Amino acid sequence: MQIFPERVRKLWNDWELRVTVVLSLCLQVVLIIFGNHRKFSTRNWVRVVLWMAYLSADWIATVSLGILAQNQGDSPDANVLITAFWAPFLLVHLGGPDTVTAYSLEDNELWLRHFLGLIVQVGVAFYIFLRSWTTHTLTFLALPIYVAGIVKYGERTWVLRSASSEQFRDSLLPPPDPGPDYAKFMEEFNSRNAHGLDASYQGVIEPPMFYEVKGNTIPEAKLLHEAFFLFNMVKRLFASLILSFQTRNDSARIVKFKSALDAFRIVEIELGLMYDVLYTKASVVYTRLGAFLRVVTFSSSLSALVAFWVMINKQDYSKIDTWISYLLLVGAIVLETYAVFLLIRTDWCLFWLSKKKNSLAIFFYQVLSSSRLALIGNKRWSESMGQFNLISVCLRDNPPPKHNWVMNSFFSIHKIIERYRYKTLEPVSIQLKELVFNQLHSKSNTCRSSADSKKFCSRRGDYVLEINNCIDEFQWSVTDVELDHSIILWHVATNLCYYSDLRRVEEDDLDSKCKIAKSFSDYMMYILVWRPFMLPKGIGQTRYRDTCAEARRYFDDKRIAIDNITQACMALFGVSTEIPPKVVKGDRSKSVLFEGCILAKLLQKLETREGWGRERKWEMICDVWVEILCYAAIQCEWNVHAQQLRRGGELLTLVSLLMAHLGFSEQYQISQGHARVEFVQSLYPN
Repeated sequence: MQIFPERVRKLWNDWELRVTVVLSLCLQVVLIIFGNHRKFSTRNWVRVVLWMAYLSADWIATVSLGILAQNQGDSPDANVLITAFWAPFLLVHLGGPDTVTAYSLEDNELWLRHFLGLIVQVGVAFYIFLRSWTTHTLTFLALPIYVAGIVKYGERTWVLRSASSEQFRDSLLPPPDPGPDYAKFMEEFNSRNAHGLDASYQGVIEPPMFYEVKGNTIPEAKLLHEAFFLFNMVKRLFASLILSFQTRNDSARIVKFKSALDAFRIVEIELGLMYDVLYTKASVVYTRLGAFLRVVTFSSSLSALVAFWVMINKQDYSKIDTWISYLLLVGAIVLETYAVFLLIRTDWCLFWLSKKKNSLAIFFYQVLSSSRLALIGNKRWSESMGQFNLISVCLRDNPPPKHNWVMNSFFSIHKIIERYRYKTLEPVSIQLKELVFNQLHSKSNTCRSSADSKKFCSRRGDYVLEINNCIDEFQWSVTDVELDHSIILWHVATNLCYYSDLRRVEEDDLDSKCKIAKSFSDYMMYILVWRPFMLPKGIGQTRYRDTCAEARRYFDDKRIAIDNITQACMALFGVSTEIPPKVVKGDRSKSVLFEGCILAKLLQKLETREGWGRERKWEMICDVWVEILCYAAIQCEWNVHAQQLRRGGELLTLVSLLMAHLGFSEQYQISQGHARVEFVQSLYPN
């Protein structure tokens, strides 16, 4: 019994190859357009479309090659010849666009699988070429496309290999350094003593090598040059390699004397370059070899198109197959042209132009740098921070229907919808950047040793409380609890204080630190709920769920009196908290809702203290959140930061890199000077 009628089966057999080949080209268009968008876009539909296209593209091209191989006969006719002409284009599609080679870091680790795929698919394409071989002109026109396909597929495999963790790390390792010849040194030392000569020696301090951009006539290029210089350090950070204190001094000397806006701009450039290295063909394309290969692939496609147009008699072939051939040829050229168009507007090209001293290069640099704003929004990352408010989530109307247990329990659809419903985005303001940079800058000025640097890295709000003489009152909310516990505590307290003050004054009259503190609070809650892997290991998800459960129970009991978040916060403020919540609740429940209420009441009392007021209170709360943010940033592993680059980037990643430039990193482990020695007035080589 046939499921599909014979007519439908025949129609599909006639059109399946045409459909899959055209679909393969369409997927390449999607990949090259949206591949670069995820660098600065946080939109979920962009990631979903790109994910589906990335997974489908290789499969569709492989299936098409399989159909082509199956259709080859012993005596190829005109239809077989023109469809065999499509085989090298599928190799080009398997090579992928320049804007996306890996969807995630894990794809780079699978480079060996792609290498095997390269061998197999090139073998299949070669088999199709041999089976369809004739002296017809169309057969020879396929040769330049085969060259382009092998180049593109080989590039992709090489880039995936270069970006894999092992190869990326090995490429950054310096040559082995055995140090001075200790055995020869001791032989010379003993010989001097034996002959009664002076055997005293002294330490040799290597001279510092500072970097400075000089004589550049393009104003914006100075930041670009400094970012590229520091990028060598950034790559070592992401590869989890150790750094020297000389590197720390050089990077601090560059970043420390910048404005907050310029310091963040340098970091943004560096992370944009890092994204290119990990997820695109940047390591090949932005080289002389890459430029040569682009000329080869473009000229191959262009020559094939011209020859097909001039030399092939279109009457010998089906009209639809002819049009598909034109579509593949034109598509290949358009994709190559668009790739070049994207290439010349990148920081890599701008850096190359800025190194040239002629007026033409300066002109092109200024045109390209100014066009970034009009064409792609001048974004190197999303420039936004996620916002997630626990109290808003707990004020939702009703729980998911219990009867729909398949969707709710098995797929957890209600949890996904809930998170997306209450997640928002907020631009990262200049004031916020200045607040973070100023606090890090002031701490770096007080660091006198690596021990001081490590001490500041371990602070998560207690330093701010100490300098405000509040550590005795609030230490229990920062250092005495885990980080996720502290985040939820201060999140609840910040919301209660914010909406309490909002009732007393108009929103426009609130202090700017008040609004920034709430932004930090909602952002760290967003990290805890949406990006828990960026925080130290803990039971943050359990605390969040238990706290939500207790808040919902409380709000359900007060449903008649609570209509909005302001009323909800005022209701929480009214709860009596003379007895500590842990005494009543025990340790089974990890909810910290009413501990947050206690913290909020203590913070509100600060306003009545001598020398304080609402502004100073919010300044302290804001500084505590900055310190919590910095602590979370420095504790996050660099490979986790690298994963976030494909999601538009995270403020946490920018702060972590900024801290490393200012000396706050545990990867600085090579002392300056290396403690090498030489004999006094000796010809012994250093």
